[in-house]
Amino acid sequence: MSEWLVLALAMAAACAVVLTIAVINNRRVGEDDDPTETPDVMEYMTMMIGVVYAIVLGLAIAGVWEGRGAAQESVRQEAQALHEVVARSEVWPADVRGRIAADVDAYVRHVIGPEWRAMAERGEVTAEGDALLHRVRRAVAGHRPADAHEAEAYQPLVDQVAAADDARSARAATAGETMPGVVWFGLVTGALIAVGLIFALQIRRTFRELLLAGLYSALIAFLLFLIWAIDAPFGRGVSATTEPFLHHFPHLGN
Repeated sequence: MSEWLVLALAMAAACAVVLTIAVINNRRVGEDDDPTETPDVMEYMTMMIGVVYAIVLGLAIAGVWEGRGAAQESVRQEAQALHEVVARSEVWPADVRGRIAADVDAYVRHVIGPEWRAMAERGEVTAEGDALLHRVRRAVAGHRPADAHEAEAYQPLVDQVAAADDARSARAATAGETMPGVVWFGLVTGALIAVGLIFALQIRRTFRELLLAGLYSALIAFLLFLIWAIDAPFGRGVSATTEPFLHHFPHLGN
């Protein structure tokens, strides 16, 4: 099921539940009920709870968005380091740089294919990816420079492979969901409380009040969906992309 269809259903369900409760609750109110009798302290407490929950939602969105940004940055650094490995190896003999380029291509092809799907489905990198990167490291470290010109490129190449390995570790660390279950419990519970408190203000069946109640509940449903969509940086709709790899290795995108 598409993430956007899930969002539409969640928002529609939130609106339907709130409006149904409002209508049913309104039918049970007696004719002598006066909505202006709502205590001022209740209005104040409702407002404060809404403000506190809005702050919590904002912090949660900022946290998962920062995690997504860190995941995308690790992908960019890894792709850039591998591109530098191929580019800097141009000073080495043709057979050596050909072997390095082939090993890098095999690794990148695996990352943007099977490994990307593994991160999306299971939130982890693959052992085969580790083996392919190790093969790149051996191809670089195993070459003995024949002259001073080749020797000058040796250490920078080793450093770039190490940078790619470090970026891969960062990518692996951000592959899974970042939001703990207890935080989700607090967000969902807070949403139920925030929506439920609108009935404490004796909402009526006027079009304006029902519209505002529906929009309020739909907004909270949308924000919770947004957090859920960003929470897994490689697995859902608002996720990190393989664009940095395809930018440096466009021939692997065909």
